[in-house]
Amino acid sequence: MQKPYNVLFLCTGNSARSIMAEAIMNQKGRPSFAAYSAGSHPSGTVRPEALRQLEKAHLPIQGFRSKNWDEFARPSAPKLDFVFTVCDNAANEICPVWPGQPMTAHWGVPDPAAVQGTEEQIEKAFRDAFFLLDRRINLFLSLPLSTLDGLSLKKEIDNIGRQ
Repeated sequence: MQKPYNVLFLCTGNSARSIMAEAIMNQKGRPSFAAYSAGSHPSGTVRPEALRQLEKAHLPIQGFRSKNWDEFARPSAPKLDFVFTVCDNAANEICPVWPGQPMTAHWGVPDPAAVQGTEEQIEKAFRDAFFLLDRRINLFLSLPLSTLDGLSLKKEIDNIGRQ
């Protein structure tokens, strides 16, 4: 069996969107994919609303932590094949140089942690972010990775971020 592709989801705080994307990919993409998440300025905590959304989707919630993207730029880090930014702030920041030059794309998702309002409105924002990430990850997993050349694959991955 071919070793799994390593996927890193980046966001600023690594507290919600990137955590949910990591959980979705690790559930739906195994054994072909191993997912990780990190932030440029990690908040230090994972949002309880994100964990509740994962629980509602019957995904594991143990072991998640808010971590800095520097962990994945170290020589001891897993070799990354794909790096996806899932928020506008991280897309506009200077990213570390990733060893091995992984394929990168921006899959912007509105920040559910920024929503203010009733408990129902906040829950809806986290649910909407989860379903948008879930749809994009499903589309990504349906790509025939082994038959696409690098340029075609990059175009397809970028298109997913616009859906």
